[in-house]
Amino acid sequence: MNYTYPYKDATFCLQHLVNFDDVCEAGGFEEANLELAVAVLEEAGKLGTDILAPLNSVGDEQGATLGENGVEASPGFSEAYQQFAESGWMSLTASEAMGGQNLPNVLSTAVNEVWHSANMAFALCPMLSMGAMESIAHHASEELQNTWLPKMVSGEWTGTMNLTESDAGSDLAAIKTQAVPEGDHYLVTGQKIFITWGDHQMTDNVVHLVLARLPDAPAGVKGISLFIVPKFTLNAAGEPATRNAVNCLSLEHKLGIHGSPTCVMEFAGAEGYLVGEPNKGLVYMFTMMNHARQAVGLQGLSISERAYQLALGHAKERVQGTRHDGSRIPIIEFPDVRRMLLTMKSSVEAMRGLALVAAAELDRAAATSDEEQKADHSKRF
Repeated sequence: MNYTYPYKDATFCLQHLVNFDDVCEAGGFEEANLELAVAVLEEAGKLGTDILAPLNSVGDEQGATLGENGVEASPGFSEAYQQFAESGWMSLTASEAMGGQNLPNVLSTAVNEVWHSANMAFALCPMLSMGAMESIAHHASEELQNTWLPKMVSGEWTGTMNLTESDAGSDLAAIKTQAVPEGDHYLVTGQKIFITWGDHQMTDNVVHLVLARLPDAPAGVKGISLFIVPKFTLNAAGEPATRNAVNCLSLEHKLGIHGSPTCVMEFAGAEGYLVGEPNKGLVYMFTMMNHARQAVGLQGLSISERAYQLALGHAKERVQGTRHDGSRIPIIEFPDVRRMLLTMKSSVEAMRGLALVAAAELDRAAATSDEEQKADHSKRF
């Protein structure tokens, strides 16, 4: 069950398909270049191989549990997350103003392949956090950004996305969660389902992004607003202090990611803060959803790479048939098995190239002030 990140393959894509140095120059990433990218990928590979991959089976066999104090992560996950956060992996693409490293999106995409290949259940936690950070950075007020982003960028707090309700899945116009004004904040009441990493004890706070309706909101999707609803509200020093009225009611059990707590979340008049303008929540949430779409697409690459490595290892060890000298024959010597492995390998390489080229288009779109060029790059993504 060992996993080794093929950083040389990723480096080839960055150098010859993406032209990484050109992306860095165009985007103003003055300290970034291919040499730095290779070093980053090598370090990510070590964490994936040595720390996260061994916990993959642990999380599957001993999944997250719900107890009196909320959700407890699988054994070893909390320690792994602390090492992950302290190493700065949450901060790769975040702005320097918020404590980030301001590196290209395409490099972060290459790194994220490691986490999802090594341990997808674990990787879903930072994936949702990064998406929440994107929405807050693009749409929240400066005050809210300064309050919530630095601790999310550092990995001290994590984030979630709360859209779905029992009667509102793909039809978000049907959501019933309400947000009532109360002084300088709102009281959010409702229930959300399928909330990835909706609760845990690995960090001091969990920052929920929640879609809800104001009392005077118009019907349909044009009446949805977006709110920050933390697990703990903050004191004057900006530290988690008071438990908010947010709780995990139950956990779903998803095949292959038992280590990722998929929560039913209850908001019982929880204190929340409006992101941006009223009734524009769905537009704001799409920033996070677009980030998630790229990340979920990348998961296909990540799991395919892991499957290929497992298949290759099995083909080398599995014997079938006997030679004239009595030695057994590993099935990797069979032409049809080699054909299947090469098909897997070439498909994975194609997916990696597509994922990184697409990710680089976002960097190129962000780097240009020409609206026509920006639109062209965005379309390619």
